[in-house]
Amino acid sequence: MIESWRWYGEIDPISLDEIAQTGASGIVSALHQIPYGAVWPRDAIAARRARIRGAGFDWVVVESLPVHERIKQGAGDLAPLFANYRQSMANLAAEGVRTICYNFMPLLDWTRTDLAAPVPGGATCLRFDAVRMAAFDIHLLLRPDAEADWPDATCAQARAWIGAGSPAEREALCAAIMSGMPGAVDRYDTDGLRRALADYDGIDAAALRANLKRFLAEVVPTADELGLRLCIHPDDPPRDILGLPRVVSTASDLDWVMGAEDSPANGLTLCSGSLGAHPDADLPAIAARFAPRIHFAHLRNVRKEPDGSFEEAAHLDGDTDMVALIAVLLAERSRRRAEGRPDADIPFRPDHGHHMLSDRSRDLIPGYPLIGRLRGLAELRGVIRALEHGGLERVKGIEPSS
Repeated sequence: MIESWRWYGEIDPISLDEIAQTGASGIVSALHQIPYGAVWPRDAIAARRARIRGAGFDWVVVESLPVHERIKQGAGDLAPLFANYRQSMANLAAEGVRTICYNFMPLLDWTRTDLAAPVPGGATCLRFDAVRMAAFDIHLLLRPDAEADWPDATCAQARAWIGAGSPAEREALCAAIMSGMPGAVDRYDTDGLRRALADYDGIDAAALRANLKRFLAEVVPTADELGLRLCIHPDDPPRDILGLPRVVSTASDLDWVMGAEDSPANGLTLCSGSLGAHPDADLPAIAARFAPRIHFAHLRNVRKEPDGSFEEAAHLDGDTDMVALIAVLLAERSRRRAEGRPDADIPFRPDHGHHMLSDRSRDLIPGYPLIGRLRGLAELRGVIRALEHGGLERVKGIEPSS
């Protein structure tokens, strides 16, 4: 497995020199300055790759090459957007960057209600609180019929939270939810978000799935020709948000995506936190089921609550058996090596992390601290080394698909 680190380029407060001290060898990056839907110029890709290589790393994964919202909506003449996406893929391939992570989440990427929830010991973490999300949806966004999407008990708690919450707490909630994915181009206030949501009126799960199928049909054959690997990122959280459908949340969803274009180029980013936030998720079993199509892994852990809330746990804590999950990935690596596959070693990165120690005084991208991810990488590295040293034989009952 290839130890990797997400770096946001020039907008990242964490430098490549600092990342070098983590021991990671791969960089996961993207050209966040380019608007969604525009072509990534080859010279810009070459410049980013040269900077990464000059610091002693390989650019192992693009995360992300964003999918334009109109593609997700199936709106208007999409031929130019598909052509631009394919050209960006060709430019990446020409510069030797061959693994592309993307997602198909409408409008918002990962969604949290708290960017600095306290954890024991004084650190903070990202948190999704179902009651606060319902409070935002029903009482701050004022989305029509929002109450119908939430259990009665959650609605009652949301009313109580709004009644007791201060203006500062409401503002912090809005800011957290509007953050979307760090590095995203668009930001919304509540009025702007309402307008953006209106563009998805009438788009249910079936329509979104049809638009995803069309996207895959447009880009996967090109990926095959170029020798690229596309790997879809699961929904985060794995549930409908603000009335928007989500269709990459469960193992059955992944079955559908992989079958929509049955090609090795149509693969998966195994995000143990996104999939693991679903109440029915069994991450080692999911990894075993889709092992041949896993091209990239985000390894993190979450601790779930009965009402659908969850928070980021330390990498070896939480509800996912990380040792068993890594054992599946190592078994898949062995299978690929036996076949002589060049992609036997799967890039992975420690995803998210607690904000702790001196990181608390730095202005860092939420979820992407230096020390918390370094702790996670060190723990994951230890698990990998232990399993490679013979522990893999003692993890029984889960074998990757053939």
